[in-house]
Amino acid sequence: MSKEANPELTDQSLYNRFRGFAAGTASGITKLAVGHPFDTVKIRMQTTSATDGRFKGPLDCFLKTVRNEGPRALYKGATPPLVGWMFMDSIMLGTLHNTRMLQQSWNGDKPLTVFQHGLAGLAGGLTVSFVATPVEQIKARLQVQYDATTKTYKGPIDCIQKVVRNNGIFGLWQGLTPTMLFRSWFFVFWSSYEVFTQQLRKLELPDGSITFMAGGLSATVFWIGAFPSDMVKNRYMTQPDVTPRKFPTPTSVAKHVYRTEGLKGFYRGFLPSFLRAFPTNASAVFVFETVMKVLGSKNED
Repeated sequence: MSKEANPELTDQSLYNRFRGFAAGTASGITKLAVGHPFDTVKIRMQTTSATDGRFKGPLDCFLKTVRNEGPRALYKGATPPLVGWMFMDSIMLGTLHNTRMLQQSWNGDKPLTVFQHGLAGLAGGLTVSFVATPVEQIKARLQVQYDATTKTYKGPIDCIQKVVRNNGIFGLWQGLTPTMLFRSWFFVFWSSYEVFTQQLRKLELPDGSITFMAGGLSATVFWIGAFPSDMVKNRYMTQPDVTPRKFPTPTSVAKHVYRTEGLKGFYRGFLPSFLRAFPTNASAVFVFETVMKVLGSKNED
């Protein structure tokens, strides 16, 4: 590990603080383009159970979606994250970068530890949860509209209006707690990213290859741990707006899944998420780091 502090983090200028937010926007666009079809299959698997008989598995879900609704159906609900992920990754990665800078100011000349990189990821994950909750709720509700019989919303705006009409303005934030739990796993993502980066540097690979591989590997570790909380979040968010609610709390979702499907029920839909994790996040982190370098830091001049 380097004995000196990263000059990008010792530069406390306003410009350097802004760089993280700008690079995060580019990362969000990349994440949507590469990962949304996988995400649609994942959401549909998570919000159905084996007893429903709708899908036999991820491949069956993919094939039925394309056959019954056309390839464009894989991008259902893409509008909210197109705007949302640009904004969300800008906030999350901007917070990550600024938290790293803050900790570096405490460390002086000593580089950040793996734990400190994890804390920066945790700060980014928790902060962005307040933006991610309404975006992911609208996205997920649109993604589980299979046909005319299940179509409740004409589009994102109509979905927002109906959620607010049925649940009040704060209904857009139902699922905030499981979202924060899910996104707290970004501690694992960014701490493992630092570990993978350090180890890959020993192989003397090009910087771009190190960034791409470390981003993909850390995303894989992240999803193995975070997936159950993501599944609970999505089932809780996409339940019908009826009274009484089938799942009054996220805990009731977890109890129901465990009682009816066992532990494996928490990993229903894991395969498309697993397949999506490496290419999507490797590409997103690569773009983030590349834009950070393109924008440069005053301490690098």
